[in-house]
Amino acid sequence: MANFLYVDNSNVWIEGMHVAAAVRGLAPDVWSAVTNKICDYTWKMDFGKLHEFAGGDQIGRAVLYGSRPPKNDSLWSFAKKMGFEVVLHDRNIANREKKIDTTITRDITKDSYERIKPGVDEVTLVAGDGDYVPVAEDLIARGVKFDVAFWDHANHELKTACSKFISLNQWLEHLALAK
Repeated sequence: MANFLYVDNSNVWIEGMHVAAAVRGLAPDVWSAVTNKICDYTWKMDFGKLHEFAGGDQIGRAVLYGSRPPKNDSLWSFAKKMGFEVVLHDRNIANREKKIDTTITRDITKDSYERIKPGVDEVTLVAGDGDYVPVAEDLIARGVKFDVAFWDHANHELKTACSKFISLNQWLEHLALAK
């Protein structure tokens, strides 16, 4: 049995900073942190720990998706060292991240036909958007276990549609990059 791991970098990192802000008292709760864009910028994701935590022992594929960084940013080379394949897209003219959710959905769907064995392998998605509900429902209907690992405030429909929801909230400090 292999686990196919797909991670939306910005989604898990930004929402993790919202969770950290609530935990550390910078915001009264996560929803206030999200609504008011309150982040704990000292909290950083340790991608090695995330790979180990969400990927499990037998990795079929581990992919980290995000926006093309500035040339002096070492995040993506660090992620590669930690075992992730990295997929990057340029930001749009308004400096907004584009193509990430659709690329993840495309890759999961493509892998489900070309690499993943239904009834044997599983998918773990580290993202919390409702955009992933159709692909989760499709894979589950085809016999593929589809887990979601994300912060508790993930989209309710996604949490309901997946095979299993794994809360990252209790792992906030474990998943943090050591200072």
